[in-house]
Amino acid sequence: MSMPAAQELADFEAQCDAWFREHTVADPGFMLPLTFMEVSTDQQFDFLQKWQNKVYEAGYIGMSWPAEYGGRGMHPEFQRIATRIMKKYDSPIMLNAIGNGWAGPLILDIGTEEQKKRYIKPMLAAEEIWCQGFSEPENGSDLGNAQTRAVRDGDEYVVNGSKIWTSLGDRAHMMILLARTNPDAPNKYAGLSFFLSPMRIPGIETRRIKKLTGEYGFVQTFFDNARIPAKDIMGEEGQGWLVAMKTLEYERGAKVNLAGGSFAKEMDVMEILDLARSAQRGGKPLLDDPVMRDKLVEFLIDAQALNLNNARRRMAPLNQDRPMGLSLINKLARTELVRELTQFALQFQGTKAGYYVGDENAVDGGFWHRSYLNSFSATIGGGTSEIQRNIIGEHVLGLPKTK
Repeated sequence: MSMPAAQELADFEAQCDAWFREHTVADPGFMLPLTFMEVSTDQQFDFLQKWQNKVYEAGYIGMSWPAEYGGRGMHPEFQRIATRIMKKYDSPIMLNAIGNGWAGPLILDIGTEEQKKRYIKPMLAAEEIWCQGFSEPENGSDLGNAQTRAVRDGDEYVVNGSKIWTSLGDRAHMMILLARTNPDAPNKYAGLSFFLSPMRIPGIETRRIKKLTGEYGFVQTFFDNARIPAKDIMGEEGQGWLVAMKTLEYERGAKVNLAGGSFAKEMDVMEILDLARSAQRGGKPLLDDPVMRDKLVEFLIDAQALNLNNARRRMAPLNQDRPMGLSLINKLARTELVRELTQFALQFQGTKAGYYVGDENAVDGGFWHRSYLNSFSATIGGGTSEIQRNIIGEHVLGLPKTK
């Protein structure tokens, strides 16, 4: 597909800008989540589900996905413009992150024609919400050792076991599920299979997990002789590890075919600069302290470097030596930067750093405290920072495995 003419893109940007300027709700009257992993209340869920549906019906997500499956079949540049405008107006996040970001691209990549026609449109319209069934209580980072069992019984698989940290699992309609179909395989990876599993069927129970922030968002999912259709296996039986790794390429940003919008509010370093300008220490402006100034400048440099890397990632000639390197590095660096930035923002709030959401004396309503506590989830999801460093070292830089 050839690049659209500059005037066509400019006209679309103006149209897109007008729509989001008119329809974006700045304050719905309650606290909106910063990421899809923080959707805790029915009020938040209902608002975000309706918002994604509204954006889809207006034609501003799924723009580059095939029209025959519910997308718009347009050049990806249109979607990039729409997503940029959403960020400009600080629009609410897209609720269906697992569907739009990971399951959808995977289905479009390797799914059957039936799966594409069945799942893509309801996913984009937020009519069906997706969750992810990878981690287990006893096998978190060791994904290859997953023990949830799936046994073939005619046209179905009978599933038993448990998954944990299932974001939106209590409200989801579908799950991408990694389960063990052959416990006698020659190695642990060969015995796994990958399924598109319905969630609202007999034998599946979810229990909400309360986080340190007081919010929910995560659940534990239990399978007790749950029967899922055999036709919704992805790939062949025993190929689950390969399919899971392909899925993680989308989750970690190594491959990009997102439907559009954001699944998390991006931290703006300039907001911290504004906060620092108004902060005082010992009766003097905080920025009079050269150490704090230096730290802030370092964060500004890091943020700009990540933004430039993100732009470079889309330029194939600049990535021929290590095609996935920048994307994998960005996932690690950006999530760690947000954690460090939000922690830094707490350091110069003085005694007010002891107040949290709901306290009238909390700075910015407790935004920075909540952001800091929630930032750890992003350093875990999609592979912990420690695992991410191993992946970069071994698969990008070609370093030997450590013992």
